[in-house]
Amino acid sequence: MVRLTSKEEEILGYFWTKGPLFVRELLDLQEEPRPHYNTLSTIVRSLEEKGYIGYKVYGNTHQYYALVSEDDYRRNSLKQVIDKYYDNSYTRVVSTLIEEEALTIDELQELIRQIKNK
Repeated sequence: MVRLTSKEEEILGYFWTKGPLFVRELLDLQEEPRPHYNTLSTIVRSLEEKGYIGYKVYGNTHQYYALVSEDDYRRNSLKQVIDKYYDNSYTRVVSTLIEEEALTIDELQELIRQIKNK
């Protein structure tokens, strides 16, 4: 998967939560100050070119929808971080979480339980 900008991730999130949308509908969901229609349309086209969204044609307009699920995107993003910063070592990730006290003993025991039940 091609990495997304933070704005592309934000826009993709609307398709995950709202379902198929026209650019005009997407624009209406934006907080003030809203981006220009053309700016938003460019971001949507970028997501389509990167393979994250598809579209259906209705006359001379397009309704866009997510092709990649939120779970798949999260998993892939996490894998990229682990590959890049932890040499693909999940042990190093967990060690870092323990060192930073970001992972409690209860959470660690839950992870062990999940591994055993797999």
